[in-house]
Amino acid sequence: MPLKPGLVIRSTGSWYDLRTEDGHTFRARLKGKFKIKGLKVTNPIAVGDRVQYEVEDETENTAVITDIEPRENYIIRQSVHKTAHGHILAANIDQAVLIVTLTFPRTSLGFIDRFLVTAESFRIPSTLVFNKSDILGEEGIAYQNEIIELYERIGYGSMATSALEGKGVEGFRELLDQKITLLSGHSGVGKSSLVNAIAPDLKLRTSEVSTFANKGVHTTTFAEMFEIGPGTFIIDTPGIKELGLADMEKEEISHYFPEMRDRLNQCRYHNCLHINEPGCAIKEAVGTGEIAESRYWSYLGMVSGEDNRR
Repeated sequence: MPLKPGLVIRSTGSWYDLRTEDGHTFRARLKGKFKIKGLKVTNPIAVGDRVQYEVEDETENTAVITDIEPRENYIIRQSVHKTAHGHILAANIDQAVLIVTLTFPRTSLGFIDRFLVTAESFRIPSTLVFNKSDILGEEGIAYQNEIIELYERIGYGSMATSALEGKGVEGFRELLDQKITLLSGHSGVGKSSLVNAIAPDLKLRTSEVSTFANKGVHTTTFAEMFEIGPGTFIIDTPGIKELGLADMEKEEISHYFPEMRDRLNQCRYHNCLHINEPGCAIKEAVGTGEIAESRYWSYLGMVSGEDNRR
């Protein structure tokens, strides 16, 4: 039986939903064990992967994946269950969009920076979407504007939205247009509500935030790709509680901070870790306010391996 090309649109562990070129969907499984050279991961196939398959049983609507086509890129996080392994969130994406909220639930700046560093390490453009602006008071709005300015200054697109009030929804739609986008964020930040605002036919499940814990309740169990318009796809990921950096040496972390990368050749020592070395251009820039202290503290946490993932 001839092999055909397909696209993995949902991963549920051992089975995958596979979209064919003519829009049909098969339930598919792997043929044998796949090992990707040099990559220790818990999931050999991820949503967004382009694969070759053969039909197994037309009556049962099942297929067998026989090969994975080379990836243009992928984004990975440290596995929650296997510390030496990574978990691929998505493959072959055009951009990553992190939905954040500054309260109810609070997304820490450390988590935002880990996400951006992870995306930078795979050369994936990132945008920050600050949702739930409607629940912020004057001080909260002022603080949010400060944070947005901080990230825009170092090159990250940022926007404020309110799925409840419809604020910024059109800009969010334009951001996704004609792209394959990984959407991520903590549970409860309003990811599904924002998507439902621009693609109501999807009817993605939304969740309430627990007042007791100020954390969202998981509504997405598995990563899944949706077509929300011609040529426009989103990959919705389970609400991420933490984001561990996978396979990253501490010497390379500063390369994934754009404002540090621009100054690396200005340090006295070529192997400077920007912690307590003399003649460090990065520490000097922090002292003058050219590099935000919050970003520098995030960097130190990543280099030391401290658990500031949340």
